[in-house]
Amino acid sequence: MGNEVCREADEKLDVICEHKSDGDIIPLRIRIRNEDGEYHVFSIREYRDLSHRGTYTTGDGVFVTNNTLVYECHIEVFGTQKTVKLYYEPHRSLWRYTI
Repeated sequence: MGNEVCREADEKLDVICEHKSDGDIIPLRIRIRNEDGEYHVFSIREYRDLSHRGTYTTGDGVFVTNNTLVYECHIEVFGTQKTVKLYYEPHRSLWRYTI
């Protein structure tokens, strides 16, 4: 999570979420593996749900459908606030992210 401006991760992204009774998912914490293979855990300070806006390609170059859950999240990295976008595809149980 160092100096990269915007990239889509090829490695798996671990996400801890809260599943609400109404079916909503709230991302709470993410775990990302760096270039050296070490894991770093970040708590999500705040998020914004950008899901269900149709099929489009995001400004980050990620193709999403109306079924893709999209979250804009704020995390703290070495004392600096960073924005991370999380993309969840429920039919594939796959989390992706861009920075």
